[in-house]
Amino acid sequence: MGGRDDVKGEVKKKLDLDAILVEEIGQFGKYQARMLLLFMSVAIFATWGGVEYVFTTARTSTRCLIPECDSDQPEWSPVWLSNAVPATGPSSFDNCQRFANTTVEVANKTCPSSLFNPDVLQCCEEYVYENTNTVVYDYGLACDEWRRSSIGTVRTFGTLLALPITGYISDRWGRRVALAFNAFNTGWLGLARYWAHTYIGFVVSEFVEAMFGAGGFSCAYILLMELVGPKYRVAAGASLNTIFAFGEVLMGIIAWCVPNWRNLTLALYTPQLLTVSYFWIATESVRWYMSKGRYAESEALLKKIAKVNGKKLSEQSLEQLRTTVEEGARKAETKEQKTNNEPSLVILVFQHKRVLLRCIVSPIWWITSTFTFYGLSVNSINMSGNKYVNYIAVAAMEIPGYWLAVYLMGKIGRKPVLIMAFWTCAACQTAYVFMPQGMPAVSLAVYLIAKSSIAMVIVSVYVYTIELYPTKYRHRLFAFSSMMGRFGSILAPLTPAFGAQWFEELPFVLFGSMALLSGLLIFLTPETLGTKLPDTLEEAEKLGLKDNKIDK
Repeated sequence: MGGRDDVKGEVKKKLDLDAILVEEIGQFGKYQARMLLLFMSVAIFATWGGVEYVFTTARTSTRCLIPECDSDQPEWSPVWLSNAVPATGPSSFDNCQRFANTTVEVANKTCPSSLFNPDVLQCCEEYVYENTNTVVYDYGLACDEWRRSSIGTVRTFGTLLALPITGYISDRWGRRVALAFNAFNTGWLGLARYWAHTYIGFVVSEFVEAMFGAGGFSCAYILLMELVGPKYRVAAGASLNTIFAFGEVLMGIIAWCVPNWRNLTLALYTPQLLTVSYFWIATESVRWYMSKGRYAESEALLKKIAKVNGKKLSEQSLEQLRTTVEEGARKAETKEQKTNNEPSLVILVFQHKRVLLRCIVSPIWWITSTFTFYGLSVNSINMSGNKYVNYIAVAAMEIPGYWLAVYLMGKIGRKPVLIMAFWTCAACQTAYVFMPQGMPAVSLAVYLIAKSSIAMVIVSVYVYTIELYPTKYRHRLFAFSSMMGRFGSILAPLTPAFGAQWFEELPFVLFGSMALLSGLLIFLTPETLGTKLPDTLEEAEKLGLKDNKIDK
């Protein structure tokens, strides 16, 4: 009898999924590697959908049509142009203004300088475009910088709305369904934009595609994190971010080869129609199966993973896992009932001043990081030189930033990495603003260092914010900071318009000042390297204190 009781006691032993990954089926084996390769394609396609507007809506150089001089098929830069249009540089002319006419009558189309009054400027009535590659030509956005820039903002706002939609689908029908839904919607809705013949139609297409398709990357990220063991999660997440950056580089190359926006749309979105196959070839989350009580399916999937990884999974472990999950569900239900009688989270946070301070400053970090990260990408194509080379170089510099952050966070701590990265970015913005003309190589180098620095921030602030908040409220408090950060990405596409409206360097002044402020605010929060993750608000209050250090 005693032996039988011992067996029952062993069966009831607690065993969670992380323990099974570590001890039996492998934290990162052949199966996880296959899924990572699949999710890499998801990341690349998500990149193309998320930032293609940088090229399809890019500025196009224009000049005024001069009816008294231009022919029915006007040249872009005729020899007489300096007589009619004010110069803005050695080989550049004003995009939006021309000299007014004088009363001089000219018998032929020679367009002499006497035909124009250089002391009086007037706005263009019609335009000549340097090329027809972007929507600026199709929709007549020649000097309408706000309407052009707002396309990216509208798209990013759609991305914000995609989060709750994707979250609902993911929790209700599964991560795999949400992944296929978003990926396929990105493909066909993006492709439909090829036939947009009005500005409103184009903007609506961008918004709808983002709202119903921009959640694909987050689905892939969650699926991967729920499939990989704890030892490899940071590296796996950094790998997906790296592939996202590679997708930007690849998109820059494709845009260089296919400059016309309609043809580029076909090139980027047609392959994405194949993503409907993700529903059959992607793995559902074991954790989602278990959360829905679908134990037979979760156990079958775990056995499949173990088999592919060349491991053996015992029935006893599966029984222990089921027991742990069921007990966790009962505890969660009890906790929810108790939570209903607690004060609201807002009240609780105000009762813990150190946590309240983090809730005030962490959204500023997030707004700065997203505003600067996406703002530098958007503005890169407006720099002097080849816009495709500039964009590719700026995107590629994200990769060393990601991995340098992963390495340094474990060596010197979260705070030093964030302060260094924020202030390096701020210093680069200052240098870029005051850089003398005629130094394109130096300007690009400073710009690249800034982008790599803000990429370090993106990785570091994600980890650091999670570690600052207690387990009980971590998701909600983290989501608050992340949601506020979206406002930075919404504003970023408008920064070229800020520069056109006020002064050209304004975007970089904003990037630099916000990075400087954010670096200063890091001093107000505790270091979390080597500390125990807090479970309660009381423990979070003690973060950074000596008694919260992990014994080594």
